[in-house]
Amino acid sequence: MSDALKAKIADVFNEPGCDKNAAKDAKAKKKGCSKPLTPGAAAGGCAFDGAKIALQPITDVVHLIHGPLACEGNSWDNRNSASSGQKTYRISFTTDLSELDIVMGNGEKRLYRAIKDAIARYAPPAVFVYQTCVPATIGDDIDAVCRHATEKFGTPCIPVNAPGFAGSKNLGNKLAGEALLDHVIGTREPEFTTPYDINIIGEYNLSGELWQIKPLFEALGIRVLSCLSGDGRYQEIATAHRARVNLMVCSTALINVARKMEERWGIPYFECSFYGISDMSETLRTTARLLVERGAPADLIERTESLIAREEAHAWSRIAPWRDELKGKRVMLYTGGVKSWSIVAALQEIGMEIVYTSVRKSTEEDKERVKAIMEDPHMVESVPPREMYAQLKRGDADILLSGGKSQFVALKAKVPWLDINQERHHAFGGYDGMVTLVRELAKSLHNPVWRDINRPAPWDLPNSAFPFAEIEAQRA
Repeated sequence: MSDALKAKIADVFNEPGCDKNAAKDAKAKKKGCSKPLTPGAAAGGCAFDGAKIALQPITDVVHLIHGPLACEGNSWDNRNSASSGQKTYRISFTTDLSELDIVMGNGEKRLYRAIKDAIARYAPPAVFVYQTCVPATIGDDIDAVCRHATEKFGTPCIPVNAPGFAGSKNLGNKLAGEALLDHVIGTREPEFTTPYDINIIGEYNLSGELWQIKPLFEALGIRVLSCLSGDGRYQEIATAHRARVNLMVCSTALINVARKMEERWGIPYFECSFYGISDMSETLRTTARLLVERGAPADLIERTESLIAREEAHAWSRIAPWRDELKGKRVMLYTGGVKSWSIVAALQEIGMEIVYTSVRKSTEEDKERVKAIMEDPHMVESVPPREMYAQLKRGDADILLSGGKSQFVALKAKVPWLDINQERHHAFGGYDGMVTLVRELAKSLHNPVWRDINRPAPWDLPNSAFPFAEIEAQRA
């Protein structure tokens, strides 16, 4: 590991904007936030994967992975982030280092040629180059190659130094944020600015959720100057330093970006949630208040309240047909991070009972929010599949909300399941997203398949008339 990377990791580990980190002593801070990685368990867990997750939703740039083919194969398209325009981010780029390249020291040459080829073919506004374990181990200097390529081709080449062995996915998220701060944000001025400019940080436009949020801001005249990084554009992110307010959606991932933007450019930030009617309304109110404090016309607050009243009434009217069906239903929420509390608030609004919520990858502030919104907070860390299966089998919950990795536990227990993580195909953000969430919960719970698979088999019924004798005779 290079000295520059060590210094960057140390800086990230000392992040004062993280409440969890601020409560640690000096010795604990040096260990960072990451649990030790299991050798070979790179899927969804290493720093490179975290960096790619944080930056790949920038849609118009080339994302070039410097390393063996398996690194890109393992990380490509692992989030359902949508784009309203260019699809360059959907193309897989890798230097595909072979054993011969590694032994002969051809890594940097292959990287330079790959950058040259990508720029010639696609003419992107920028190339993001991701360092991985093998080239980092043998000492390939991607910073030097990116500097040389930038000078040679006139296209910004952004080094993302987050090799997998550096730490966990969460660390990779923050190292990706550092790359934006060092090489992108503040490198370009916007054509014009308004008193209503905001940035959204830590929003990845999963299944198009950003498109449920932006119209609400646009109805108030608020402009989303940039989104880091869902449906993002390189030029927009380069101008992000001219926004008036930053909305922090996922502080676990990119809190360092929000804090340093406040230090460098004086942009205040607050943590918000787009899930649930009350939380969406509170996000709009806080945004309006901060913008007014920073010079926006005072009537913005009144217009915001009018919009909230109209949208809330419309949302509740559409939710009404399902409220009685869902009221009192028990939910096990097995996710983490910001969703550990934001989804809880949304579910409680419609009268559902939370059996427990997972606080994996959640900050101490996330946990405090859970305690504040749940009368009897039940928080769990990691639940082994065997234990989760037993809970579902004995009827502790009516439905499981989790990521795709846990769906088979629910299916084996013959219990309804709904995807709430990044692979989902439904957008749950904003008022419209809340209506979608309620509809999908009702559809999952009342799917007739659960009645059929939980019905006793004919031969298990008492006094069964099932023709066992005839079947045995046929077999003989």
